[in-house]
Amino acid sequence: MTVTIYDVAREAGVSMATVSRVVNNNPNVKPATRKKVYEAIERLGYRPNAVARGLASKKTTTVGVVIPDISNANFAEVARGIEDIANMYHYNIILCNADKKKDKEIRVINTLLEKQVDGLLFMGGAVTEEHMQAFKTANVPIVLCATTDENGQIPSVDINHEEAAYDAVRKLVQEGHRRIAMISGTLQDPANGYARFQGYKRALEDSGIPYNETLVRTGNYRYESGVEAMKYFIDMSERPTAVFAATDEMAIGAIHCIQDSGLKVPDDVSVISVDNTRMASMVRPQLTAVAQPMYDIGAVSMRLLTKLMKKEVVEHAKVVLPHEIVIRQSVGGLQA
Repeated sequence: MTVTIYDVAREAGVSMATVSRVVNNNPNVKPATRKKVYEAIERLGYRPNAVARGLASKKTTTVGVVIPDISNANFAEVARGIEDIANMYHYNIILCNADKKKDKEIRVINTLLEKQVDGLLFMGGAVTEEHMQAFKTANVPIVLCATTDENGQIPSVDINHEEAAYDAVRKLVQEGHRRIAMISGTLQDPANGYARFQGYKRALEDSGIPYNETLVRTGNYRYESGVEAMKYFIDMSERPTAVFAATDEMAIGAIHCIQDSGLKVPDDVSVISVDNTRMASMVRPQLTAVAQPMYDIGAVSMRLLTKLMKKEVVEHAKVVLPHEIVIRQSVGGLQA
């Protein structure tokens, strides 16, 4: 039979209120009494009923996290930052993979809200009107993590993706490159796609380099799409001397395609990306990349959510974290 709080109280010779205080880490319990209660809990194998506690307190101490692709190293690092801060503030995490599909994202959001989570962290691509409608039905705080909504209505933590891309392309220009291609994410994605594409275009414009649409290919953030895009560039009559990829995974696909074609990185083609996942230092040559602080994005997002859940004062609901270029061996200077 299920062991109840009443059984623990009887075993320890205390009131049910005292057992409740011990279970909820209330400091107003004598050490000797606390010890008796813990010994009774261990003997009986009592496990507090989180559902019942949630009904009583109207809090579940649970946060829902919607993640686009759990196999992606970037999002895994964000999730790690979220988990560490959640543990620090005694929250549990329900992590849901949405496969970068809008319909699944909406379904997962609604499912988490039905489970009475105390707050919601959303990692995804475009925040559409359908997402906004789902968010509006929530009576708990929501924070966007590694993305933002178009009108800035929802608290968010991210980097400036356009500036990150701009800095990457300007680095190539500084090395003497002028025929610079881009492997972009989908332009429907406001951050990894459209914003980084805009940064690429603006960097060319500020460098006096005309934009050439034939030097842009759209990928799906995966390795294979980087390979396919690079094959297209290599087959051009005048191939690019440098490639900016919107993600590390596509950049590594490009590097391997260049090498499989008998060319060298960076001697024949330089490659740079945005992300700086662990894979960037595993490929050879190691990948020069703009680093976005994925762990910090997760940690700061969770901390912001804890403040909102506890109704603390929040000075900055839209947090933009800094990025930096990590120089490795995949970018070389172009001889005049």
